[in-house]
Amino acid sequence: MSKFEDFSLSPTIIQNLTDQGHQSPTSIQKSAIPFLLQGHDLLGIAQTGTGKTAAFSLPILQHLLNHPKPKIKSSPRVLILVPVRELALQIQGMMENYAKNLELKSTPIYGGVGQIEQIQQLRLGVEILIATPGRLLDLLEQKQVNLSGIEILVLDEADHMLDMGFIDDIKNIIGRIPSKRQTILFSATMPKEIESLAEKVLKDPQKVELTPEHIITKKIRQKIIFTQENIKFQLLKKILKDENITRAIVFTRTKGIAENIVEYLAQNRKASKAIHGDKKQSEREEAMQLFKDGSINVLIATDIAARGIDILGISHVINFNLPLNVETYIHRIGRTARAGKEGITISFCDDSEKWMLDKIQQEIQSELESEVFKGVLEPLKLKQTGIRKVTPPTPGKSQEKTAYLDHSKRQTPLKEGEKRVHPGLRNRNSKKRK
Repeated sequence: MSKFEDFSLSPTIIQNLTDQGHQSPTSIQKSAIPFLLQGHDLLGIAQTGTGKTAAFSLPILQHLLNHPKPKIKSSPRVLILVPVRELALQIQGMMENYAKNLELKSTPIYGGVGQIEQIQQLRLGVEILIATPGRLLDLLEQKQVNLSGIEILVLDEADHMLDMGFIDDIKNIIGRIPSKRQTILFSATMPKEIESLAEKVLKDPQKVELTPEHIITKKIRQKIIFTQENIKFQLLKKILKDENITRAIVFTRTKGIAENIVEYLAQNRKASKAIHGDKKQSEREEAMQLFKDGSINVLIATDIAARGIDILGISHVINFNLPLNVETYIHRIGRTARAGKEGITISFCDDSEKWMLDKIQQEIQSELESEVFKGVLEPLKLKQTGIRKVTPPTPGKSQEKTAYLDHSKRQTPLKEGEKRVHPGLRNRNSKKRK
Protein backbone atom coordinates (compact mmCIF):
# COMPACT_ATOMS: atom_id res chain seq x y z
CA MET A 1 0.00 0.00 0.00
CA SER A 2 1.59 3.22 -1.17
CA LYS A 3 -0.94 5.75 0.19
CA PHE A 4 -2.77 6.24 3.48
CA GLU A 5 -6.03 6.26 1.52
CA ASP A 6 -5.44 2.56 0.78
CA PHE A 7 -6.07 1.72 4.46
CA SER A 8 -9.73 2.85 4.40
CA LEU A 9 -9.14 5.38 7.15
CA SER A 10 -11.59 8.15 7.96
CA PRO A 11 -11.43 11.10 5.52
CA THR A 12 -10.79 13.36 8.53
CA ILE A 13 -7.79 11.28 9.58
CA ILE A 14 -6.48 11.35 6.00
CA GLN A 15 -6.86 15.14 5.92
CA ASN A 16 -5.04 15.45 9.27
CA LEU A 17 -2.18 13.34 7.92
CA THR A 18 -1.99 15.54 4.84
CA ASP A 19 -1.97 18.67 7.00
CA GLN A 20 0.96 17.20 8.97
CA GLY A 21 2.91 16.57 5.78
CA HIS A 22 2.58 12.75 5.83
CA GLN A 23 2.48 11.76 2.18
CA SER A 24 2.99 7.99 2.25
CA PRO A 25 3.22 5.30 4.96
CA THR A 26 6.56 4.05 6.25
CA SER A 27 7.57 0.39 6.12
CA ILE A 28 6.34 -0.34 9.64
CA GLN A 29 3.03 1.42 8.93
CA LYS A 30 2.48 -0.56 5.73
CA SER A 31 3.03 -3.80 7.64
CA ALA A 32 1.23 -3.04 10.91
CA ILE A 33 -1.82 -0.91 10.07
CA PRO A 34 -3.76 -3.56 8.07
CA PHE A 35 -3.38 -6.15 10.86
CA LEU A 36 -4.40 -3.68 13.55
CA LEU A 37 -7.45 -2.47 11.62
CA GLN A 38 -8.55 -6.12 11.49
CA GLY A 39 -8.31 -6.34 15.28
CA HIS A 40 -5.27 -8.63 15.52
CA ASP A 41 -2.80 -8.49 18.39
CA LEU A 42 0.59 -7.31 17.15
CA LEU A 43 4.25 -7.83 18.05
CA GLY A 44 6.33 -5.11 16.45
CA ILE A 45 10.12 -4.98 16.54
CA ALA A 46 11.17 -1.49 15.54
CA GLN A 47 13.07 1.49 16.91
CA THR A 48 11.83 5.01 17.53
CA GLY A 49 11.97 7.03 14.33
CA THR A 50 10.43 4.35 12.10
CA GLY A 51 6.89 5.73 12.28
CA LYS A 52 5.58 3.22 14.79
CA THR A 53 3.58 5.82 16.75
CA ALA A 54 1.37 6.45 13.73
CA ALA A 55 1.36 2.70 13.05
CA PHE A 56 -0.65 2.09 16.22
CA SER A 57 -2.30 5.52 16.64
CA LEU A 58 -4.19 5.56 13.33
CA PRO A 59 -5.86 2.14 13.82
CA ILE A 60 -6.73 3.13 17.40
CA LEU A 61 -8.50 6.28 16.23
CA GLN A 62 -10.29 4.37 13.49
CA HIS A 63 -11.46 1.74 16.01
CA LEU A 64 -12.88 4.44 18.29
CA LEU A 65 -14.70 6.02 15.34
CA ASN A 66 -16.10 2.68 14.20
CA HIS A 67 -17.31 1.77 17.72
CA PRO A 68 -18.53 5.02 19.34
CA LYS A 69 -19.39 4.87 23.05
CA PRO A 70 -20.33 7.54 25.61
CA LYS A 71 -17.45 8.75 27.75
CA ILE A 72 -17.16 7.10 31.16
CA LYS A 73 -15.43 9.31 33.69
CA SER A 74 -12.01 7.99 34.77
CA SER A 75 -12.37 4.94 32.51
CA PRO A 76 -10.47 5.30 29.20
CA ARG A 77 -10.92 2.87 26.31
CA VAL A 78 -7.27 2.80 25.24
CA LEU A 79 -4.16 2.56 27.41
CA ILE A 80 -0.70 3.31 25.99
CA LEU A 81 2.17 2.51 28.40
CA VAL A 82 5.53 4.18 27.79
CA PRO A 83 8.82 4.27 29.76
CA VAL A 84 9.34 8.04 30.17
CA ARG A 85 7.37 11.25 30.21
CA GLU A 86 9.04 12.70 27.12
CA LEU A 87 7.68 9.84 25.05
CA ALA A 88 4.25 10.24 26.66
CA LEU A 89 4.23 13.91 25.66
CA GLN A 90 5.40 13.12 22.15
CA ILE A 91 2.66 10.55 21.60
CA GLN A 92 0.10 12.95 23.07
CA GLY A 93 1.14 15.64 20.59
CA MET A 94 0.94 13.28 17.64
CA MET A 95 -2.38 11.87 18.79
CA GLU A 96 -3.83 15.38 19.00
CA ASN A 97 -2.69 16.08 15.45
CA TYR A 98 -4.14 12.86 14.06
CA ALA A 99 -7.42 13.24 16.01
CA LYS A 100 -8.12 16.86 15.11
CA ASN A 101 -11.87 17.45 14.59
CA LEU A 102 -12.71 13.89 15.69
CA GLU A 103 -13.95 14.73 19.21
CA LEU A 104 -11.71 12.04 20.66
CA LYS A 105 -9.72 13.06 23.72
CA SER A 106 -6.39 11.79 24.97
CA THR A 107 -4.27 12.77 27.96
CA PRO A 108 -0.80 11.89 29.27
CA ILE A 109 -0.02 11.11 32.91
CA TYR A 110 3.54 10.84 34.19
CA GLY A 111 5.66 11.45 37.26
CA GLY A 112 7.80 14.46 38.11
CA VAL A 113 4.84 16.86 38.21
CA GLY A 114 1.78 17.31 40.41
CA GLN A 115 -1.19 14.95 40.12
CA ILE A 116 -4.07 17.41 40.46
CA GLU A 117 -4.25 18.57 36.85
CA GLN A 118 -3.88 15.01 35.56
CA ILE A 119 -6.69 13.80 37.82
CA GLN A 120 -8.91 16.65 36.61
CA GLN A 121 -8.34 15.63 33.00
CA LEU A 122 -9.28 12.04 33.81
CA ARG A 123 -12.47 13.16 35.53
CA LEU A 124 -13.54 15.03 32.41
CA GLY A 125 -13.40 11.74 30.54
CA VAL A 126 -10.86 10.62 27.93
CA GLU A 127 -10.83 7.83 25.38
CA ILE A 128 -7.04 7.45 25.25
CA LEU A 129 -4.73 7.39 28.26
CA ILE A 130 -0.97 7.64 27.71
CA ALA A 131 0.91 6.78 30.88
CA THR A 132 4.19 5.90 32.52
CA PRO A 133 3.81 2.85 34.79
CA GLY A 134 4.84 4.51 38.06
CA ARG A 135 2.34 7.39 37.96
CA LEU A 136 -0.44 5.15 36.64
CA LEU A 137 -0.01 2.75 39.57
CA ASP A 138 -0.04 5.70 41.98
CA LEU A 139 -3.39 6.88 40.62
CA LEU A 140 -4.78 3.34 40.56
CA GLU A 141 -3.92 2.90 44.24
CA GLN A 142 -5.64 6.23 44.97
CA LYS A 143 -8.68 5.03 42.96
CA GLN A 144 -8.42 8.09 40.71
CA VAL A 145 -8.54 5.99 37.57
CA ASN A 146 -9.97 2.61 36.67
CA LEU A 147 -9.07 0.46 33.70
CA SER A 148 -12.24 -1.64 33.45
CA GLY A 149 -13.15 -0.12 30.09
CA ILE A 150 -9.84 -0.77 28.28
CA GLU A 151 -10.36 -2.20 24.80
CA ILE A 152 -6.84 -1.67 23.42
CA LEU A 153 -3.52 -1.92 25.29
CA VAL A 154 -0.26 -0.64 23.79
CA LEU A 155 3.15 -1.40 25.35
CA ASP A 156 5.55 0.96 23.59
CA GLU A 157 9.34 0.56 23.89
CA ALA A 158 8.85 -2.52 26.07
CA ASP A 159 12.57 -3.28 26.28
CA HIS A 160 13.29 0.15 27.75
CA MET A 161 10.54 -0.34 30.33
CA LEU A 162 12.32 -3.58 31.21
CA ASP A 163 15.68 -1.77 31.48
CA MET A 164 14.12 0.74 33.86
CA GLY A 165 12.73 -1.96 36.14
CA PHE A 166 9.05 -1.61 35.20
CA ILE A 167 8.36 -5.22 34.27
CA ASP A 168 6.57 -6.03 37.57
CA ASP A 169 4.61 -2.78 37.39
CA ILE A 170 3.49 -3.65 33.86
CA LYS A 171 2.30 -7.09 34.98
CA ASN A 172 0.44 -5.44 37.86
CA ILE A 173 -1.30 -3.02 35.50
CA ILE A 174 -2.17 -5.73 32.96
CA GLY A 175 -3.81 -7.69 35.77
CA ARG A 176 -6.24 -4.80 36.26
CA ILE A 177 -7.55 -4.53 32.69
CA PRO A 178 -10.02 -6.78 30.83
CA SER A 179 -8.53 -9.91 29.28
CA LYS A 180 -10.76 -9.39 26.25
CA ARG A 181 -8.85 -6.68 24.44
CA GLN A 182 -6.51 -5.97 21.54
CA THR A 183 -2.86 -5.83 22.63
CA ILE A 184 0.00 -4.17 20.75
CA LEU A 185 3.61 -4.55 21.88
CA PHE A 186 6.48 -2.64 20.31
CA SER A 187 10.11 -3.23 21.27
CA ALA A 188 13.45 -2.44 19.65
CA THR A 189 14.95 -5.68 20.93
CA MET A 190 13.58 -8.97 22.22
CA PRO A 191 15.34 -10.04 25.42
CA LYS A 192 14.00 -13.19 27.09
CA GLU A 193 11.88 -11.25 29.59
CA ILE A 194 10.08 -9.34 26.83
CA GLU A 195 9.66 -12.51 24.78
CA SER A 196 8.08 -14.17 27.81
CA LEU A 197 5.84 -11.17 28.43
CA ALA A 198 4.73 -11.15 24.78
CA GLU A 199 3.77 -14.82 24.99
CA LYS A 200 1.59 -14.12 28.03
CA VAL A 201 -0.20 -10.94 26.91
CA LEU A 202 -0.56 -11.44 23.14
CA LYS A 203 -3.10 -13.81 21.60
CA ASP A 204 -2.21 -15.24 18.18
CA PRO A 205 -0.29 -12.08 17.29
CA GLN A 206 0.86 -10.93 13.90
CA LYS A 207 4.57 -10.06 13.86
CA VAL A 208 6.23 -7.21 12.00
CA GLU A 209 9.95 -6.55 12.24
CA LEU A 210 12.39 -3.98 10.94
CA THR A 211 16.05 -4.98 11.16
CA PRO A 212 18.78 -2.33 11.65
CA GLU A 213 19.72 -2.22 7.97
CA HIS A 214 16.17 -1.10 7.17
CA ILE A 215 16.24 1.61 9.81
CA ILE A 216 19.46 3.47 8.99
CA THR A 217 18.54 5.67 6.09
CA LYS A 218 21.02 6.42 3.34
CA LYS A 219 20.44 10.10 4.06
CA ILE A 220 22.47 9.80 7.29
CA ARG A 221 26.19 10.35 6.82
CA GLN A 222 27.97 8.49 9.62
CA LYS A 223 31.44 9.48 10.72
CA ILE A 224 33.89 8.33 13.40
CA ILE A 225 36.61 10.51 14.93
CA PHE A 226 39.33 8.68 16.84
CA THR A 227 40.70 10.69 19.74
CA GLN A 228 41.79 10.46 23.36
CA GLU A 229 39.21 10.46 26.13
CA ASN A 230 40.50 13.64 27.77
CA ILE A 231 40.50 15.60 24.49
CA LYS A 232 36.84 15.02 23.61
CA PHE A 233 35.75 18.37 25.08
CA GLN A 234 38.19 20.22 22.84
CA LEU A 235 37.03 18.20 19.83
CA LEU A 236 33.38 19.01 20.55
CA LYS A 237 34.19 22.73 20.79
CA LYS A 238 35.90 22.57 17.40
CA ILE A 239 33.01 20.73 15.73
CA LEU A 240 30.33 23.07 17.07
CA LYS A 241 32.00 26.01 15.33
CA ASP A 242 30.70 24.58 12.04
CA GLU A 243 28.13 27.04 10.67
CA ASN A 244 26.29 24.18 8.93
CA ILE A 245 25.07 22.88 12.31
CA THR A 246 21.51 24.17 12.62
CA ARG A 247 20.53 21.92 15.53
CA ALA A 248 22.69 19.29 17.24
CA ILE A 249 22.03 16.71 19.92
CA VAL A 250 25.10 15.58 21.85
CA PHE A 251 24.63 12.18 23.52
CA THR A 252 26.57 11.30 26.67
CA ARG A 253 26.77 8.20 28.80
CA THR A 254 26.18 9.88 32.17
CA LYS A 255 24.45 12.84 33.75
CA GLY A 256 27.77 14.13 35.12
CA ILE A 257 29.36 14.29 31.67
CA ALA A 258 26.27 16.06 30.31
CA GLU A 259 26.61 18.78 32.95
CA ASN A 260 30.36 19.01 32.33
CA ILE A 261 29.75 19.66 28.65
CA VAL A 262 27.22 22.43 29.34
CA GLU A 263 29.70 24.11 31.71
CA TYR A 264 32.64 23.69 29.33
CA LEU A 265 30.71 25.12 26.38
CA ALA A 266 29.53 28.05 28.50
CA GLN A 267 33.17 28.78 29.41
CA ASN A 268 33.82 28.89 25.67
CA ARG A 269 30.85 31.14 24.94
CA LYS A 270 28.57 28.47 23.49
CA ALA A 271 25.07 28.17 24.94
CA SER A 272 23.57 24.74 25.48
CA LYS A 273 21.16 22.90 27.78
CA ALA A 274 21.20 19.40 29.24
CA ILE A 275 18.32 17.00 29.82
CA HIS A 276 18.74 14.00 32.10
CA GLY A 277 17.07 12.21 34.98
CA ASP A 278 18.17 14.67 37.67
CA LYS A 279 16.47 17.59 35.93
CA LYS A 280 13.05 18.74 37.07
CA GLN A 281 10.25 18.40 34.56
CA SER A 282 10.01 22.18 34.23
CA GLU A 283 13.75 22.39 33.47
CA ARG A 284 13.51 19.68 30.83
CA GLU A 285 10.51 21.30 29.17
CA GLU A 286 12.29 24.66 29.19
CA ALA A 287 15.38 23.12 27.58
CA MET A 288 13.28 21.44 24.91
CA GLN A 289 11.40 24.65 24.15
CA LEU A 290 14.63 26.65 23.81
CA PHE A 291 15.94 23.97 21.47
CA LYS A 292 12.75 23.91 19.41
CA ASP A 293 12.46 27.68 18.98
CA GLY A 294 16.14 28.09 18.10
CA SER A 295 17.22 30.02 21.21
CA ILE A 296 19.91 27.35 21.57
CA ASN A 297 21.06 24.96 18.88
CA VAL A 298 22.85 22.41 21.06
CA LEU A 299 21.08 19.97 23.37
CA ILE A 300 23.07 17.60 25.62
CA ALA A 301 21.22 14.42 26.51
CA THR A 302 21.51 11.05 28.19
CA ASP A 303 19.81 8.19 26.37
CA ILE A 304 16.79 7.63 28.60
CA ALA A 305 16.09 11.36 28.93
CA ALA A 306 16.19 11.68 25.14
CA ARG A 307 13.47 9.09 24.56
CA GLY A 308 10.67 10.73 22.67
CA ILE A 309 12.65 13.59 21.14
CA ASP A 310 11.06 14.07 17.74
CA ILE A 311 12.14 17.47 16.44
CA LEU A 312 12.52 18.24 12.77
CA GLY A 313 15.63 20.06 11.60
CA ILE A 314 18.22 18.25 13.70
CA SER A 315 21.19 18.46 11.36
CA HIS A 316 23.77 16.69 13.52
CA VAL A 317 23.89 13.98 16.14
CA ILE A 318 27.16 13.81 18.08
CA ASN A 319 28.04 10.79 20.20
CA PHE A 320 30.39 12.16 22.86
CA ASN A 321 30.56 8.56 24.13
CA LEU A 322 29.72 5.52 22.06
CA PRO A 323 26.75 3.64 23.57
CA LEU A 324 27.14 0.13 24.94
CA ASN A 325 24.79 -1.52 22.43
CA VAL A 326 23.97 -1.25 18.74
CA GLU A 327 20.27 -0.57 19.28
CA THR A 328 21.04 2.57 21.26
CA TYR A 329 23.41 3.75 18.53
CA ILE A 330 20.67 3.29 15.93
CA HIS A 331 18.17 5.13 18.09
CA ARG A 332 20.56 8.04 18.61
CA ILE A 333 21.40 8.60 14.97
CA GLY A 334 17.74 8.30 14.04
CA ARG A 335 17.16 11.74 15.60
CA THR A 336 18.48 13.29 12.37
CA ALA A 337 17.60 12.89 8.66
CA ARG A 338 13.85 13.04 9.26
CA ALA A 339 11.08 13.98 6.84
CA GLY A 340 13.31 13.29 3.84
CA LYS A 341 16.11 15.61 4.95
CA GLU A 342 19.78 14.67 5.21
CA GLY A 343 21.72 14.44 8.45
CA ILE A 344 25.22 13.90 9.82
CA THR A 345 26.27 11.80 12.78
CA ILE A 346 29.72 12.15 14.36
CA SER A 347 30.90 9.66 16.97
CA PHE A 348 33.93 10.18 19.17
CA CYS A 349 35.88 6.99 19.80
CA ASP A 350 38.74 6.55 22.25
CA ASP A 351 40.80 3.39 22.74
CA SER A 352 38.40 1.92 25.30
CA GLU A 353 35.47 2.20 22.88
CA LYS A 354 36.98 0.53 19.80
CA TRP A 355 35.39 -2.81 20.66
CA MET A 356 31.97 -1.15 20.50
CA LEU A 357 32.77 0.48 17.18
CA ASP A 358 33.67 -2.92 15.75
CA LYS A 359 30.35 -4.29 16.99
CA ILE A 360 28.37 -1.40 15.46
CA GLN A 361 30.09 -1.70 12.07
CA GLN A 362 29.55 -5.44 12.04
CA GLU A 363 25.86 -5.11 12.88
CA ILE A 364 25.07 -2.39 10.33
CA GLN A 365 27.33 -4.07 7.78
CA SER A 366 29.19 -0.90 6.95
CA GLU A 367 32.65 0.54 7.63
CA LEU A 368 32.19 4.11 8.74
CA GLU A 369 34.10 7.10 7.42
CA SER A 370 36.82 7.99 9.93
CA GLU A 371 39.53 10.48 10.83
CA VAL A 372 41.90 11.15 13.75
CA PHE A 373 41.91 14.18 16.05
CA LYS A 374 45.00 14.66 18.22
CA GLY A 375 44.39 18.08 19.68
CA VAL A 376 46.30 19.62 22.57
CA LEU A 377 45.76 18.55 26.16
CA GLU A 378 44.18 21.41 28.12
CA PRO A 379 43.24 21.66 31.81
CA LEU A 380 39.50 21.35 32.43
CA LYS A 381 38.16 23.63 35.15
CA LEU A 382 34.84 21.93 35.78
CA LYS A 383 32.69 21.59 38.91
CA GLN A 384 31.76 17.96 38.24
CA THR A 385 34.18 15.10 38.78
CA GLY A 386 34.77 14.62 35.06
CA ILE A 387 34.77 11.51 32.96
CA ARG A 388 34.57 8.24 34.83
CA LYS A 389 34.33 4.66 33.68
CA VAL A 390 30.82 3.43 34.37
CA THR A 391 28.89 0.20 34.17
CA PRO A 392 25.24 -0.27 33.26
CA PRO A 393 22.91 0.08 36.27
CA THR A 394 21.04 -2.69 37.97
CA PRO A 395 17.41 -2.25 36.84
CA GLY A 396 15.32 -0.60 39.52
CA LYS A 397 11.94 1.05 39.79
CA SER A 398 13.04 4.66 39.38
CA GLN A 399 11.12 6.13 36.48
CA GLU A 400 13.90 8.50 35.54
CA LYS A 401 17.06 6.35 35.55
CA THR A 402 19.48 7.40 32.86
CA ALA A 403 21.01 4.71 30.68
CA TYR A 404 24.13 4.49 32.83
CA LEU A 405 24.77 5.63 36.37
CA ASP A 406 27.01 8.56 37.24
CA HIS A 407 29.28 7.35 40.03
CA SER A 408 30.41 10.84 41.04
CA LYS A 409 30.97 10.97 44.83
CA ARG A 410 29.36 13.80 46.73
CA GLN A 411 30.41 14.74 50.28
CA THR A 412 27.68 15.25 52.84
CA PRO A 413 27.25 18.89 53.93
CA LEU A 414 28.83 19.92 57.25
CA LYS A 415 26.74 20.93 60.23
CA GLU A 416 27.29 24.31 61.86
CA GLY A 417 30.62 24.35 63.71
CA GLU A 418 31.69 20.97 62.36
CA LYS A 419 35.05 20.51 60.61
CA ARG A 420 35.85 18.15 57.77
CA VAL A 421 38.09 15.29 59.04
CA HIS A 422 39.96 12.89 56.81
CA PRO A 423 38.41 9.38 57.19
CA GLY A 424 41.77 7.93 58.26
CA LEU A 425 42.01 10.34 61.22
CA ARG A 426 38.47 10.05 62.61
CA ASN A 427 39.31 7.46 65.28
CA ARG A 428 42.87 8.57 65.89
CA ASN A 429 42.27 9.92 69.38
CA SER A 430 40.71 6.69 70.57
CA LYS A 431 43.70 4.69 69.30
CA LYS A 432 46.51 6.79 70.82
CA ARG A 433 49.00 4.84 72.88
CA LYS A 434 49.08 5.57 76.53
